[in-house]
Amino acid sequence: MKYSFRNDYSSICHKKVLEKLIECQNEQNVGYGEDNHTLNAKKMIQEKIKNKSDVYFLVGGTQTNMTVISHILKPYEAVIACETGHINVHETGAIEGRGHKVLTHKSEDGKLKPEMVLEILNKHTDYHMVKPKMIYISNTTEIGSIYNLSELKALYKCAKDNDLYLFLDGARLASALAASDIDYSDYAKYTDVFYIGGTKNGSYLGEAVVINNKELAKEFQYMIKHSGAMLAKGFVASIPYEVLMEGNLYKEIGQLENDCANYLTKELTNLGYKFYSNSTTNQIFVIVSNELKDYINKEYDFEVWDKLNDNELAIRLVTSFTTTLDICKEFIEYIKAFKN
Repeated sequence: MKYSFRNDYSSICHKKVLEKLIECQNEQNVGYGEDNHTLNAKKMIQEKIKNKSDVYFLVGGTQTNMTVISHILKPYEAVIACETGHINVHETGAIEGRGHKVLTHKSEDGKLKPEMVLEILNKHTDYHMVKPKMIYISNTTEIGSIYNLSELKALYKCAKDNDLYLFLDGARLASALAASDIDYSDYAKYTDVFYIGGTKNGSYLGEAVVINNKELAKEFQYMIKHSGAMLAKGFVASIPYEVLMEGNLYKEIGQLENDCANYLTKELTNLGYKFYSNSTTNQIFVIVSNELKDYINKEYDFEVWDKLNDNELAIRLVTSFTTTLDICKEFIEYIKAFKN
């Protein structure tokens, strides 16, 4: 196989992250996030977001979403998400498993709007139903779209006007930072909680949870431990952030991913292919025939996203920190050689 476009976490980590880990291999550190690497990484993130928000390092996205949501919500409270939201589709009922219903709304572009939130609120009016208490969004979304700053502000205002919390899943935040007009500090201003994804952005693992609402930070460490999410070797999750938060590396990774994905989109469009969704980030969804899908699969890995009819389906191509324009050019040449 020439290359895998299946996801953005197939490779171990960015070269600089690996170098840092090797540099630290013979150290002895205090456990459970009380080490100097964790304290330094927290400080670096606080400098990026220009806020003294509480920062915690967890292992992966599903674990993070489950831990944050179950900490914030009472047993009878629910979370609002897009129908395509990760917590609704790809987390094996983890949120519901902790007792919180996910209330969903269909969205053509994968983004929640205030009017969608209000529609759900208007349907849940008394104590015979779950009580909506949180808005969950992700940037980038599951179908590659992004929220801009005005949209984020509008959702945050909607949350505050209706006594809700806004939680932003940043599993692919590097791509979003590179593609949108939202900066680190905006996420600190216009969310109650968000996280800076590491797993899909050049780290070997890790998500940095940033709690901006001080009330929600209380006793969060208890929930981390209760959820089985507290690493004895806490420094293993924080060391990558000492690298990713240095200079502009994190955003540069996102820009590289987006540039490669945008190149693929442009070239495939020129070849006459259509797309399942509009994306300017590192996930693109191209519509292909069954024959072309089988042809591509001989040399490249990808995910089948949706079967559209008997002969057409959407496949997802994801670029990562290991993707280069040369790899993308080879892929396009391979597509050009396909004969229907």
